[in-house]
Amino acid sequence: MSEQSRSTGRIRGTGTRRRKPSRARRVKRIALGGAAALVVAGGSGLGYAYFTLDGNLKGVDIDAALGAGRPDDVDNGSQDILVLGSNSRSGANSAYGADEGSARADTAMIVHVDEGHTSASVVSVPRDTLVDRPACTSDTTGEQVGGERETMFNSAYEVGGPACAVKTVESMSGIRMDHYVEVDFTGFKKIVDELGGVRITTSRAIDDPDSHLALEPGTHTLSGEQSLGLVRTRHSVGDGSDLGRIQLQQAFVKALLDQVKSVGVFSDPKTLFGLADTATKAVTTDSELASVKKLTGFADGLKGLGSKNVDMVTLPVEYDPEDPNRVLPQKKAGQQVWAALKRDAPIPASATAESAGDKGGAGDVVR
Repeated sequence: MSEQSRSTGRIRGTGTRRRKPSRARRVKRIALGGAAALVVAGGSGLGYAYFTLDGNLKGVDIDAALGAGRPDDVDNGSQDILVLGSNSRSGANSAYGADEGSARADTAMIVHVDEGHTSASVVSVPRDTLVDRPACTSDTTGEQVGGERETMFNSAYEVGGPACAVKTVESMSGIRMDHYVEVDFTGFKKIVDELGGVRITTSRAIDDPDSHLALEPGTHTLSGEQSLGLVRTRHSVGDGSDLGRIQLQQAFVKALLDQVKSVGVFSDPKTLFGLADTATKAVTTDSELASVKKLTGFADGLKGLGSKNVDMVTLPVEYDPEDPNRVLPQKKAGQQVWAALKRDAPIPASATAESAGDKGGAGDVVR
C-alpha cells in the first residue's frame, strides 16, 4: 500500500538454579515476540543447540545509535519493549508486493511488563498517526536523519531503521525502551506454523480480498498464512481503517499467548528445539538480547504471562479533520497512558474513553 506524506533496565533472569536436571528439563526457555512479539519459544541446553540458536540471532545496537539524551533507565524490575512488525517486501516477503528498497513498521506495540512480571500493558500505535519525528542516526547506514513535524509514525522505521523507531517512541512517551524486537511477514508465518497454528473463533464472516483471508463464522485453527492475513485485514471488518485492524491484531496476540501455553512443546526437547530454531531465525532484536543466554533471562521474566494478564489498548487518537486516512494523538489522554506505565500502574479507562481507537465492531469479530 502506498503512503502519502503529509509527509508521508533490563530483564534479569529470575529463574532458580536446579540441581541435576532430568534430560527433558535440560531446556532453557527463550522469550521472543512480535505482532508475534509475545511468543515464548525455547532452546536446548546442549552445546550444539546452543551455538545453532546463538548463530541464528540478529542484533541491532540501539544504544550505540542513540547515544546520550535518552529517557532515564529506570532499574526497578519493570520492562518496556518496542515490538515492530515490518512490512518489508525483500527476499521471501516479495510475495506480498514489490520490493521498493525500504520497509515500514506495519505493526507497532509498546509492551510494558510490570515490576513483579505478573502482568503487562500493551499500547498499539497506529501506523498512520501523525507525530513529530526527532532527528536520529540510522543504525543501518550511520547517516544522520533530520527530524520532521506531523509525519506518519511508521516513516521513522523507513528513514532510520530500528534506532529511529525507538527514538520516536521515546520522544512520544518519555519512556526508555529497554529492548527491541522485530519480525517480518515470513518470520511471523513460520513461527505460527511451527506452533501448529493458532486457534481463534470468529463471530461473523471475514472476507478481505486484499489480505486474501476468507473465514466463515466459527472456530478455526489458522495457519501461518491465514494468521498473517488476519493481522493485515482491514476490509469487511469494522470501518476498514487501521484502527479496526489493530483490534484484530490485539485479539490474535491474546490467542497466540494461549496457544503457546497450551501447545505443550516444553515437554518435548525435539519439538522445542524446532520452535526455537524457527523463532530465532525469524526475529531481529536489540544487541543486548541477541544471544541465547540473554534471551533465557528474558524468558524467565515473561513465562508467567498469559492472555488474562495482558491489557491491550490503542494509543488515544482522533481522526485528522484534514485527512480521514490519518489520525492525530490525543495529547492529554496520551499523557495518562504514559504516566500509568511510568508508575507501573494499569492504564485507566478514562485515558481511552474519547479515543477513536478501541471502538467499533472489529474487536468483537475475533476471540
